[in-house]
Amino acid sequence: MHGLGNDFIVIDGRETDPALDEATIRHLCDRRFGIGCDQLVLLSAPTLEGADVLVRFFNADGSESGACGNASRCVASLVGNNPVLQTRAGLLLTSQDGDRITVNMGAPRTGWQDVPLSKDCDTLHLPLHDAAACSMGNPHATVFGDVSRAEDLGPSLEKSPLFPQRANIGFADLITPGHMRLRVWERGAGLTLACGSGACAAVVNAVRRGLADRTCLVTMDGGDLQITWQENGDVLMTGPATTVFHGKLP
Repeated sequence: MHGLGNDFIVIDGRETDPALDEATIRHLCDRRFGIGCDQLVLLSAPTLEGADVLVRFFNADGSESGACGNASRCVASLVGNNPVLQTRAGLLLTSQDGDRITVNMGAPRTGWQDVPLSKDCDTLHLPLHDAAACSMGNPHATVFGDVSRAEDLGPSLEKSPLFPQRANIGFADLITPGHMRLRVWERGAGLTLACGSGACAAVVNAVRRGLADRTCLVTMDGGDLQITWQENGDVLMTGPATTVFHGKLP
């Protein structure tokens, strides 16, 4: 499946509960020797009351991520009936209107310990290319002003000592207060065609700086997402999800 070209292997283990180690995940995600994807998504039976499915997200390098917006839309489309997703970042509410799926990504966290950062910093103006940082269930930083630097700066910023868990690095240009251009270097995956949680973080950081409206269209290489940071603090992400093919693992 994919969300705006950000592609996933989604394994439905709600009945079989397959055991996947890091080596197996890396192999499956490998585009030359496996199936190939940006992230692998594992579905299991939920363990919390009110949840319909337990969702775990794994980067192509085998590491686990707390949240993935594009993958969450894909899971909502696959499971159907507006499921409540249980993730490491909490319960995510979903809804569908035609081919448009909305995920309530919850409220961002902006404290330096919540991102997290390795030292006390102003998260609106990091001492790192003047980036702004927040957590959307996983660590994000946004550099404003030049999307063309994503491939150049992304690898080093992801692994900066300022980010003890590494970070997803967005590069954003504001076209208007209601429209931004964004490219994201994802932690453990590299440059992707789209990043849902990165789009949420970029809008949150832009609003915090007074650069953007609370509802903003985010244009990425793979297409557009609409992001709304509600007055109650929750962030809504709306966009498509596409099934490419179904198969079975040996």
